[in-house]
Amino acid sequence: MTLERDHHCESRRGGTAFTLPDLGEGLTEAEIVRWHVAVGDRVEADQVVAEVETAKAVVDVPCPHAGVVEALHGEPGDVIAVGSPLTTIAGADAPHEQHRTEERAGSGNVLVGYGTGGAKRRRRNRIRPVHVVPQANGAARSAGAPRVLSPIVRRLAKQHAVDLSSVDGSGPGGVILRRDVEAARVPEPPVTEPSGETRVPLRGLRGAVADKLTRSRREIPDASTWVDVDATLLLEARDVLKPRGIGLLALLARFCVAGLRRFPELNASVDADRNEIVQHSRIGLGFAAQTPRGLVVPVVRDAHEMTTAQLAEAISQRTEQAREGELGPKHLTGGTFTLNNYGVFGVDGSTPIINHPEAAILGVGRIVDKPWAFQGELALRKVTQLSLTFDHRVCDGGTAGGFLRYLADCVENPVTALADL
Repeated sequence: MTLERDHHCESRRGGTAFTLPDLGEGLTEAEIVRWHVAVGDRVEADQVVAEVETAKAVVDVPCPHAGVVEALHGEPGDVIAVGSPLTTIAGADAPHEQHRTEERAGSGNVLVGYGTGGAKRRRRNRIRPVHVVPQANGAARSAGAPRVLSPIVRRLAKQHAVDLSSVDGSGPGGVILRRDVEAARVPEPPVTEPSGETRVPLRGLRGAVADKLTRSRREIPDASTWVDVDATLLLEARDVLKPRGIGLLALLARFCVAGLRRFPELNASVDADRNEIVQHSRIGLGFAAQTPRGLVVPVVRDAHEMTTAQLAEAISQRTEQAREGELGPKHLTGGTFTLNNYGVFGVDGSTPIINHPEAAILGVGRIVDKPWAFQGELALRKVTQLSLTFDHRVCDGGTAGGFLRYLADCVENPVTALADL
């Protein structure tokens, strides 16, 4: 994945330093995987200069300036804080006019198109220029050696005692990727201390999720409301539309988007610095996805402009990318509302935590047979529970209840609802 252009640069003696852009989603640092340039190289505007790995994805970083590389501030394996110098470009051209326009629009310190972020910059105490010559085949210098480009993959293999010579690479040209090592490793037993306690480092993706959830609970005064609904007709509609690739999650996503258009108060966030509620004109629909690396929330941007079939295709693509660890920041940021189908885990209900800085999240429980009053008689129907957790600052219970009741009506009468969308 490639980061979109960013003009986050600062003037330094002898050249202009291009600093690591704001990666969004509360991510404050990234590890250098490899350089695509060396000191003395001429670079063009928007040329990819480095590959970095965050807690969520491996991405290419383009520099918005043209000039000559004067210094590389780090080497593969170094962790760079957001806002710290990544490269220094001598004779750097002025930023493209588009960048100046975006800065005037208020997005001057974030990735273009990724929304604003509140993460504070954390700089390294020591900056050391390093001349690194990219290798076409990384550690694989002899014929028949394992093709490993990323030092992170080599480190992961060492940590889990994986013999790289026995691993088949799934990357271009047989390059061994992180997912290949994770698939080959034997699960390690938990490390138990003499006291009997087991300690697991809270870092990487798990650490990023923990920070985000903690911030949500600390800053958002949330409330939850829920309702049981008859999903029998929803399952019938799913079966009819399944040949077109439209599944249950896509139908629920369709209803969420329609509900947010009717109740825009919930498609919002709170700007605490300015003490304002920001109602978003566009809908970025996030959905919880469980992956081998943990829980991530891919985002379908501009979901309000998509048909149900397009939504289904986008959700399917994001899900596959999430499982393969190929989601870039563009598909992990920009969400305005989240859908969480925890019913796949066999549970009936939950009070989900809002995905900060959004204002609401919908949870869907498992669909099970239950006795239900239907057309004046007791019948066995397919029943599920919808649960809405919302930021009480953006609306009151009446609005939240109206949104949830609208979704319940869509679930119980999906054909009628789809006809009106």
